[in-house]
Amino acid sequence: MLLAVGAVLFTTLVVGLALHALTPSLPWAACFALGAIVSPPDAIAAKAVLQRVALPRKLLVLLEGESLLNDATGLVLYKFSLVAVLTGVFSMTAALEEFAWLSIGGILLGVAFGYLVYKTLRYLQDTELMILASALPGWICYVVGEHIGVSGVIATVTYGMMLGWHQHEIMTATARRRGAAFWQIMIFVFESLVFILIGLSLRGVWERILHADVSLTDYSLQVLLVLAVVIVSRFVWVFALEGVSRLFSRSPSDFHHGWRESFVKSWAGMRGVVTLAAALAVPAEVPGRDLMLLCAFAVILLTVLFQGTTIGWVIRVLKLKATHERTYLNEPQTWARIEQAQYAVVSKLAYDEQGQLLHPRLLEQYSYRQSLSDKHKNDAMLPDDIRKAHFSVILAAVAAGREELLKLHRSGQIHDELLHVMERDLDIQEIAALHSRG
Repeated sequence: MLLAVGAVLFTTLVVGLALHALTPSLPWAACFALGAIVSPPDAIAAKAVLQRVALPRKLLVLLEGESLLNDATGLVLYKFSLVAVLTGVFSMTAALEEFAWLSIGGILLGVAFGYLVYKTLRYLQDTELMILASALPGWICYVVGEHIGVSGVIATVTYGMMLGWHQHEIMTATARRRGAAFWQIMIFVFESLVFILIGLSLRGVWERILHADVSLTDYSLQVLLVLAVVIVSRFVWVFALEGVSRLFSRSPSDFHHGWRESFVKSWAGMRGVVTLAAALAVPAEVPGRDLMLLCAFAVILLTVLFQGTTIGWVIRVLKLKATHERTYLNEPQTWARIEQAQYAVVSKLAYDEQGQLLHPRLLEQYSYRQSLSDKHKNDAMLPDDIRKAHFSVILAAVAAGREELLKLHRSGQIHDELLHVMERDLDIQEIAALHSRG
């Protein structure tokens, strides 16, 4: 929250003060409107850059979470700055009320959509319908949020977090695997389109600036000032928070690498589609609109192309590694727990009611998993009824393993990334068993 709210407020304030000092003819409200436009880092830009680097998990979550939650702060500041420019009236009480409504209303709307989809998906059996029913509400949630005046981004993020938490229980293995492939393509297309649209929109702004009364030299000074202030103000805010944290921390060892993480946190403030959309939405009658557009494009290009492409080099120079702040079970340890749960089920189902062993290969497979591979379990040529019983036992074991995996995740013993990796392997086992059982 100190990044999503505090950093946005601080950047907006500093940019507004610096720009008005350089260009006194520009109204205060217009200066702060520009500050609000360039202050919030963007979720798409951050995700596109951060997914290609290795960072400590806590730092990665902070940076991605900041870009998802700063929408309300930046847009409230932007909205009331424009109102002040056009009407000359500003109300702090109204701004705070609007901020609360955008944030809390967006969360409540996202929770409502998440709960509705959570209940609905349980009754869907078709894989395509399940993927569609989980994807479309994200767009609907955003549109409804914007229509009723709450934050559509926060509503969509809340919905996505709820669905992501419960998808392991309510979606089939096939739907998860196909859904993952679907979203990989969609994310790639959307991220590419965002940056293509940024480039296409720049042409019209540049043509208007070339025919404007203000010289390019004046524009250049203003743009350079905004760029410098945007970058420096984030460093000042982040390192100031680090200093205050040191004062109130009981364990100085917690900040052994604090300045390195703070530097990367400051360097990773990439702007993107939020800044672009806000700049393009500025009414034509607002003073300094072309300057706002030019500054917005410059900030996006510099932060994405320069900071975004060099963040990997910065991380290597500072010797930051993708470590975790708490002790998690590793993959072999997690598999040991899963295999224990699976073997407990197989050891019961491998025998019939008279105590006769029906599935010796299954029992051996799950008791000595290291000596058998997946292909061995598919080598048996069994009659149809025995084959179905054989793979029914496998499906029961997979279900037990998934239950144990979720228990480990819900109790905080493994992290999200390992949950998805392990669940993918269990899903593949389930899909293969379902296909082989017929």
